[in-house]
Amino acid sequence: MSQTETTMTADNDLQDIVADSDTGGRVPHDTFSINALWYIPLVWSLFQLWIASPLPFLLRFGVLNDTQTRSIHLAFAVLLAFLAFPGLKSSPRHRIPRATWITAAIGAAAASYLYYAYTGVANRTGAPNSTDLVMAGIGIVTLMEAARRSLGFPLMGVALFFLGYVFFGSSDMLPDVVRWKGASFQKAMSHMWLTTEGVFGVALGVSSGFVFLFVLFGALLNQAGAGNYFLKLAFATLGHLRGGPAKAAVIASAATGLISGSSIANVVTTGTFTIPLMKKVGFSATKAGAIEVSSSINGVLTPPVMGAVAFLMTEYVGISYVEVVKTAIVPAAISYIALVYIVHLEALKMGMTGTSKMHPVKFMLGAIFIIASCIVIAGGTLFLTGQLVDAVEAAFGGAATGILVAGLMLIYVLAVRFAASGPDLEMSSDSLQHLPPTKEIFKTGVHYLLPILLLMYLLMIERKSPALSAFWSTSFMLLILLTQNPLKNYFRKLGNIAGALDQGLREIGEGLVTGARNMIGLAAAMGVAGIIVGAVTLTGVGQVMAEFVEFLSGGNLLAMLFFVALISIILGMGLPTTANYIVVSSLMAGVVVELGAQSGLIVPLVAVHMFVFYFGIMADVTPPVGLASFAAAAISKGDPLKTGFQAFFYSIRTAALPFLFIFNTDLLLINVGPVQAVFVFLVAMVAMLLFAAGTMGWFMTRSRLWESVALILVAFTLFRPGFFLDQIAPEFEAREASAIFQMAEDLGDDASIRVRLAGENLNGDPVDAKYLLPLGPKGAAGADRLLNGAGLELRNEDGKLFIDNLEFAGVAEQLGLDFDWEVIELDVKTERVRKEVFYLPALALLALIYLAQTRRRKHPEALEEVA
Repeated sequence: MSQTETTMTADNDLQDIVADSDTGGRVPHDTFSINALWYIPLVWSLFQLWIASPLPFLLRFGVLNDTQTRSIHLAFAVLLAFLAFPGLKSSPRHRIPRATWITAAIGAAAASYLYYAYTGVANRTGAPNSTDLVMAGIGIVTLMEAARRSLGFPLMGVALFFLGYVFFGSSDMLPDVVRWKGASFQKAMSHMWLTTEGVFGVALGVSSGFVFLFVLFGALLNQAGAGNYFLKLAFATLGHLRGGPAKAAVIASAATGLISGSSIANVVTTGTFTIPLMKKVGFSATKAGAIEVSSSINGVLTPPVMGAVAFLMTEYVGISYVEVVKTAIVPAAISYIALVYIVHLEALKMGMTGTSKMHPVKFMLGAIFIIASCIVIAGGTLFLTGQLVDAVEAAFGGAATGILVAGLMLIYVLAVRFAASGPDLEMSSDSLQHLPPTKEIFKTGVHYLLPILLLMYLLMIERKSPALSAFWSTSFMLLILLTQNPLKNYFRKLGNIAGALDQGLREIGEGLVTGARNMIGLAAAMGVAGIIVGAVTLTGVGQVMAEFVEFLSGGNLLAMLFFVALISIILGMGLPTTANYIVVSSLMAGVVVELGAQSGLIVPLVAVHMFVFYFGIMADVTPPVGLASFAAAAISKGDPLKTGFQAFFYSIRTAALPFLFIFNTDLLLINVGPVQAVFVFLVAMVAMLLFAAGTMGWFMTRSRLWESVALILVAFTLFRPGFFLDQIAPEFEAREASAIFQMAEDLGDDASIRVRLAGENLNGDPVDAKYLLPLGPKGAAGADRLLNGAGLELRNEDGKLFIDNLEFAGVAEQLGLDFDWEVIELDVKTERVRKEVFYLPALALLALIYLAQTRRRKHPEALEEVA
């Protein structure tokens, strides 16, 4: 086989990987099927844009309630899953069998049942008729088959396991600890399909409400050329450095991962270009693939989208989107910086050179300066834009909106004119080796930054809903696709404006279709995840998981967290990001809350959800499933298992972070002011770099064993200085429960109060644990702050305080609190020295290691002795 044929075969294999995991592997040849797989996704995208826009309410036409919207959304997904994804490896790829058309139509009819039969089903709540049950049964089966086709067996297998537990949980074959009374077909189908407790619950609501729009936004952005732009920009900036292609791969994956919901798509999109170049400069196939995997996985953990998990987390945790972003930003940023540093250390260990031999310290300081500058510039731009918008609205009143839109359009036209002053970027990978200067590349796509900034402005400054923010940003992207080429032709005096407009319309159509086809598996996953969530709420299996983990850990706190992490990885294997988060949070978040409270570990709920989410995502790296590792290995021609293990080694810093921020929530910027946030970021970044140096065995030069251990110890001290202080002086002291109302009234804004509660859970088992209850805004009475913040009301009986009422879906209810639990005592922080004092001995030890290694670098013979 010739080199050309080999390359073509590899490219086809990669296309198959992307198609099988995202858009569908069926490529029919007949006109009817081709049109069906074009127009059905197109209509789906237009439908989602319609319901997200203000038009239905302005025109008083096409207004649907949430349940009906979810039903139509799922119907499109099920229909396209059967049409676009072959059922078996032996199934035809170039035609759609007649039986598949029939099955797809039946599945879509069952999925849309709550749309056209909504009134009747609502009137029969709790007493479904035969038609309801038949449609529910068909819907469950076809939905799981749609998920199997589009995502593989793992998610369907998990759903089947939970459905089996729903129906056969009363079997004598099960041990007493997991046995329950079981459910009839009527009860199960009613719960899973005919209410919003199962398939049509929160997960599918988030999918139909705004996840689709964010996926569509990313598809349109890539269609416009932004993906190629970010890739070339990263290579132009870093490609000349030691190990430059690998560093560029990290940055490019970060840029594409910000708006991507799929780690596999991220690997294939950037890895196709970056992995061959990494191999060319000296990285092995295994390490090149592993670097790309680690970079792509981190993209899913990075705000603003986090693979759509950011929006699910707002629903499950009950906090604002801005709070989720603030919580996730520091761990994601320092993890990416550390990965760049790991790549640099690998290049040093392998003796690589670049056209620019920059000193390691100078390189990291420069990287930190660039990243900090980007954050400051982006934040400053958003802040100043907010101030400008306020000023315009104050000056012009109702006319302000038109003026602001006109201003944005003017900025866009000027940005395109700036881009048109140079040639467009080539799309081929060969051009990565002969790139123009960074500033020349930057100007070619500066207009791509505008819709991203608009999205962040609407979410962060205006605090608009995710759906509305995504709608306007997507609308802006549609405008860019339509007009960027005509405007460039005009400014370059090339003419042919009509031809450029026609090209823009075709690109809009491609983007809308691609966005919808990217959502097929994701929407199906949301629906199947609803089956799992419904099974958890129906059976109470969450309590069983808590007892199981408690048994494994023997009550030890660190062992409990380790087993939760391990089970989260197992549960997340083979699942897409959003379904992954839904499953691990539904099953494991409550375990951490309950068992942690019994051990005195009290952390905000968002920290717990971040903990299980991080480990669920690690499943994409970890063998034997590790889908992202398999995708990277297909490009690098390396061994998938070796690639997975190497990627896991590079990702140890990511696996360590959840344990650190569980014990030090400052890393999540919880109750941290702006100045302290900067300090926390800088200290955490230094700690993560030292942790990377310790695990890689290289700091200023190759490290001795004691130096690696000492570096990890220094990193641990910087991450969690309170650990050593807690051994000397306790952090909290007990106060009487009667002081709770006065204390709640006196504490400042965004404060929380630590309480010890005792009572019985739903199973009648005794509970004696500590909980962290958030308080409402300052200025209200203590009882009101408890109600507004934690959703909790207390009553006084003979001098004792008991829980009298719990707000539905409030924080207290989510924490597992129940009626009539007694408030035993309060925990109040003690007066003691600041924990940061332990930074001093840590930095002194670091200075000792630095001096020892610097001296050894000047004497190569010492280095040879170590080697």
